[in-house]
Amino acid sequence: MNRVAKILIVEDDTPVAMMIAYLLTREKCEVAFAHTAKKGMQLAEGGNFDLITLDVDLPDGNGFKLCSRLKEHSRLCDTPVVFVSARCCIEDQQHGLDVGAADYITKPFETFEFVPRLLSHVRQTKEVLC
Repeated sequence: MNRVAKILIVEDDTPVAMMIAYLLTREKCEVAFAHTAKKGMQLAEGGNFDLITLDVDLPDGNGFKLCSRLKEHSRLCDTPVVFVSARCCIEDQQHGLDVGAADYITKPFETFEFVPRLLSHVRQTKEVLC
């Protein structure tokens, strides 16, 4: 079967990362993991990801800063970034969008809408690039 999307999961909470990976691989997505901002940037630079999910609170940094770095990178700036965070205040959500995220999903998320929401960003990006 064909791969739907290649997605980088930047999440320090292993059970959450595994749940996201499970939901995505059920839909034939390929996934990679990073548990820190540093590793997330390294993998993003070295891979060809269709989408990056990003937590705000990481052990070595801030997801908002990482998102800004990704959006400033010439090769990564068009890769959609979706925050998946327990930070649920409207100011954090707005800040995530202000630094370039395509979407901001709060934890806990509804599993039935999670993957379709992520894949809609992949489809939108592919349509723009074609």
